[in-house]
Amino acid sequence: MKRLTGILAAALLALPAAAVAGPAAAQAEENGVGRTPVLGWSSWSFVRRNPTAAVIEAQADAMKSSGLGRAGFGYVNVDDFWYRCPGGQGPDVDQYGRWVIDSAKFPDGIQAVADHVHSDGFKFGLYVTPGISKQAVARNTAIEGTGYHAADIATTDGRSNYNCGGMVGIDYSKPGAREFIDSWAAQFAGWGVDYVKIDGVGSYDIPDVKAWSDALGRTGRPVHLELSNSLNIADAATWKQYSNGWRTGGDIECYCGPGGASFPLTSWSSISSRFDQVAAWQPYGGPGGFNDYDSLEVGNGANDGLTYDERKTQMSLWSLAASPLILGTDLTHLDPADLALLKNRDVLGVDQDGIDASRIASSGNQQVFAKTEKNGDVIVGLFNTGGSTAVVSTTMPAKGRYLLDELWTHKRTSSGGAIAASVPAHGVALYRVRRGAAAVLAPPSTTVAVDGLSAVTAGKPTTATVSFTDNGFDPVQAARLSLTVPKGWKASPATTFATVAPGQTVTARFSVTAAAPSTVLPTDVVTGHAAYRWHLVVPQSADAATEVVTGTAVEAPFRTFSSASDTPAVYGQKGDQIGVSGGGTDLWTDNDDYTTAYQPGVVGSTATVQTQLLSRHNLTGYGKAGILVRNDMTASGTGPEGVILFASPSGGVQLEWNDNAGTHINAVTPPNGTIADRAPVRLRLVRDGSRYTGYYSTDGTTWALVGQADVPGQAATQDAGVFITSHTAGTPAQAVFTDFAVN
Repeated sequence: MKRLTGILAAALLALPAAAVAGPAAAQAEENGVGRTPVLGWSSWSFVRRNPTAAVIEAQADAMKSSGLGRAGFGYVNVDDFWYRCPGGQGPDVDQYGRWVIDSAKFPDGIQAVADHVHSDGFKFGLYVTPGISKQAVARNTAIEGTGYHAADIATTDGRSNYNCGGMVGIDYSKPGAREFIDSWAAQFAGWGVDYVKIDGVGSYDIPDVKAWSDALGRTGRPVHLELSNSLNIADAATWKQYSNGWRTGGDIECYCGPGGASFPLTSWSSISSRFDQVAAWQPYGGPGGFNDYDSLEVGNGANDGLTYDERKTQMSLWSLAASPLILGTDLTHLDPADLALLKNRDVLGVDQDGIDASRIASSGNQQVFAKTEKNGDVIVGLFNTGGSTAVVSTTMPAKGRYLLDELWTHKRTSSGGAIAASVPAHGVALYRVRRGAAAVLAPPSTTVAVDGLSAVTAGKPTTATVSFTDNGFDPVQAARLSLTVPKGWKASPATTFATVAPGQTVTARFSVTAAAPSTVLPTDVVTGHAAYRWHLVVPQSADAATEVVTGTAVEAPFRTFSSASDTPAVYGQKGDQIGVSGGGTDLWTDNDDYTTAYQPGVVGSTATVQTQLLSRHNLTGYGKAGILVRNDMTASGTGPEGVILFASPSGGVQLEWNDNAGTHINAVTPPNGTIADRAPVRLRLVRDGSRYTGYYSTDGTTWALVGQADVPGQAATQDAGVFITSHTAGTPAQAVFTDFAVN
């Protein structure tokens, strides 16, 4: 288990809360709303392209009956595709050039849905994009209350192409331009809209943003104005001046298939990419307008594409960043555990303080964010972005006795200055830190770490180390360290320490032998445990669980090789099934990192290599698992690179190769997401001289083309095997294949 440490800057505690939130680059939007981050729900992630009145009303009812409304969630928003969409020339429009409601989806109109949402006690939001519809220009519709028409104000430059083929720009120097937006904003206000999202906003759309901001203000109705997406940070002052929120990046969903399909709905890489965004945008959020990191994919359990710990991480990071918490899940099928997360008022309070946290540490797999609230409390988030449990820690700048309140578990401990936790893979520990006499009544904060067990070989003894640290102000007594291992495994007995002083770490070594596994590369859990006493009489305990991959010998004619030196390589075989486990930064351009089980010299100038990828574990983002063919499998980074055919969570099913007889992969087909990622999937790579053709199949009978490549520098005889690269340095991923064959 890794120990990740950071230092909490002394200046953090000295700054008043307003300063910690970051300097305002411009006066915030003063339309009377957006004083705290929005809590609510939006249709896009779950409903996608088919919002209907019935679905929206059902979500509003569920938000009320679930208790989310009482917890503070207050907005129900309809996103894209509420309008009639004939295709090719933008949304259909009314006599004044405004979008026409799709009556098949909303038979009683938008206002009826808004009324229903309002009757549930919530506010109602609606979607729009900059510019004016091409339909309005083609028909030269009138502008309400003026003698002007759409053609008088339209420009030829395109705006959003999201909408049925698009919108064109508006020339705001022309008479009638302001009146057109006023007319549209007044219609929204008349329908009872409380929140407007403008999508597809770029820096060139600043005139549209200002026009909508002014127009909504003139309606007399308080309307929250939100901007989307991937806005330019260089224009942050402008976004803050004219709106109540702005999307800092793209959609949180992973689009890994054609037609906007998501496999899964959200990926860990989408969440982890937000750490840098939160750090970069920290100075700009505050009351009146907040940095928006996109929808919160918590609510439907693992169906959201994230593990339980990853869902806690997303909600913790968003709350530390004072981001809007807009749910993207199906509220009519809430997972009970997720509902408890969403209704955690301690965590929601961290979001609603309206203060953006600063990043205190970013090193390896450690991320630490912190902020000081107006009452002097410090909120600290310890994040572990790695693939195994790790101790993450930081230090308060001044010595003393601190009370640590973990906001997810509600466990209270005391500290002499260290803030540390054993954090699971992709997980978080979220603390409210106070200084005062109450800390005397809380037991010491302690951590347990397990090292040396990320991978083991069945039947071969492995040495594991269990470490126990007292981070508190008081010593602990009779600390007994032990290991809990799976059934059939063996571990040496526990070790006891009479006293562990504040700030002291003690360690015990254990011999661990794994039993022969019944499957290929199984992942088991080993738990390090510490039982101890506080003030001699109060029993306490702490533990840390770590995942362990168990490997076995690989039989001839297979050989093994790994150029991914950041994690141990592990292999397994059972009959026709072959498993590989390894890390690696990537197998692309400057990186040639992979772990493979292969057969040497089996590919001739004409050959077919085939296998089935059965399963994967811990593979995220642009990690890859599939077939690798090259002249010499052990010549990573030195000999000519060859061809890979693989499945990737973010890339989908793809073919990659080197196109210049060089030592690194540098070409790909088709583009990312063209063929949906999937497992299991059958892969077939056919060589005909210098031409390589990749196919995939979901049933073993029907094969579809992935792509073709002419690859120079390939020998008449080549090695071939199955491989994995995790794309996350220091974090291993596993893949199991079957029916590997070369014909």
